[in-house]
Amino acid sequence: MVAVSSTRPDIHAADSGRRRAVLAQLPRMYRADGSTIRVLLVDDEPSLTDLVGLALGYEGWAVEVAHDGSTALQKFREQQFDVVVLDIMLPDIDGLSVLQHIRGSGGGVPVLFLTARDSVDDRVIGLTAGGDDYMTKPFSLEELVARLRGLLRRAADSISENDAVLTVGDLSLDEGSYEVKRGGDSIALTATEFELLRYFMHNPRLALSRAQILDRVWNYDFAGKASIVDLYVSYLRRKIDAGREPMIHTVRGVGYILRPAE
Repeated sequence: MVAVSSTRPDIHAADSGRRRAVLAQLPRMYRADGSTIRVLLVDDEPSLTDLVGLALGYEGWAVEVAHDGSTALQKFREQQFDVVVLDIMLPDIDGLSVLQHIRGSGGGVPVLFLTARDSVDDRVIGLTAGGDDYMTKPFSLEELVARLRGLLRRAADSISENDAVLTVGDLSLDEGSYEVKRGGDSIALTATEFELLRYFMHNPRLALSRAQILDRVWNYDFAGKASIVDLYVSYLRRKIDAGREPMIHTVRGVGYILRPAE
């Protein structure tokens, strides 16, 4: 297990390779619209932010680094983040004050505290101040990634329970009103086309087999007649992709995938 601490910034090449192999086994995570997860990493130790940033980069996430509280707040105001990793001990504004500003601005983004403090009182203070999780140094990069993934999943579940609008790139689908739009233009779909698109949009950037699509959209097996999937995908492409950059792509030997237009 690879540990990161302020007293041991050096990581051997063998350890780095093993860490990369472990992290690579986990499925990639994306925003609801299929775009890259964005992380704000706040810590005053460059050696630590370099290592954590590298680990999160292996996940395919975009990482913005701040080494003090003022810079962190400026970046938070200027950009939209999906999760924040926040050290409590900073050279100017402490992490608790940074979190107070974030929550005061209405920011509900998940926050994981990262700090050298290890007492129960410090943990309670951090969590009751509005933090969502807490890790102490030294820490495992694998565990940090796992905890951040958990925070992102819980945040996504909360959104899906309260928001019936699915969005992937410039394509949106309202599960309540059955309205579909791309680039602001309304698109009329049949009931089956709508269910097919909804399944794609619940699984952006995932290659879905014809068997999976049959089971989910038609709820039974067409006795091997996977051609029904190909037929309805062609219908959907004419309406969703006609005259635009394509979003529905064929995955040879597998099935289909929906991803934002390049």
